[in-house]
Amino acid sequence: MQNSLSLQYPFVLASNSPRRKEILRNAGFEFSVLPSDVDESFDAAMKPQEVPVHLAERKASELARISPSTLVLAADTVVILENELLNKPSDKSEAIQMLQKLSGKTHEVVTGIALHTPQGLFMKADSALVKFRTFEEWEIDFYVREGSCMDKAGSYGVQDYLGMVGIESIQGSFYTVMGLPIYEVYQLMKPYILDRKQLLIR
Repeated sequence: MQNSLSLQYPFVLASNSPRRKEILRNAGFEFSVLPSDVDESFDAAMKPQEVPVHLAERKASELARISPSTLVLAADTVVILENELLNKPSDKSEAIQMLQKLSGKTHEVVTGIALHTPQGLFMKADSALVKFRTFEEWEIDFYVREGSCMDKAGSYGVQDYLGMVGIESIQGSFYTVMGLPIYEVYQLMKPYILDRKQLLIR
């Protein structure tokens, strides 16, 4: 069983994303899950790169009102292609259209995080550039038919079939593309880790 880091306060993840839960657990954190159901609309005039931090802040703040003496982590990921924001697809037809747009091009993935603590709210964003090779039509159809594209920004997951066989290169953090920039999260969480000296001498 993996060791878990001891924290100064209870820790809540405001997301039911399997990818975010996996990343946090692998980084040594124990947490409870309380998904936020806030409205995810945003001002159309907002820069695409600002959207994920804005939404993460809204999610974290909503849950922090319920548990003010808790660490609440929220995150949001967007895919940006030529300044166009590609959110989660509404249906499989839209997913196919998104993947056709991304095929053979480089796009930006931005994940925003917000950590609400008893000492205040801290926000960060991290971005990565992802280069896709050109897909064949059957590859897109095969992936979309399987269905895992439906809950992901840009209609793909870096850890899924199309990400595994279609990404030529990533400039930036793999975990940012997966949905949680764990390096940035850890830096924000580090002040709340207890018994660091005891861990050092074990």
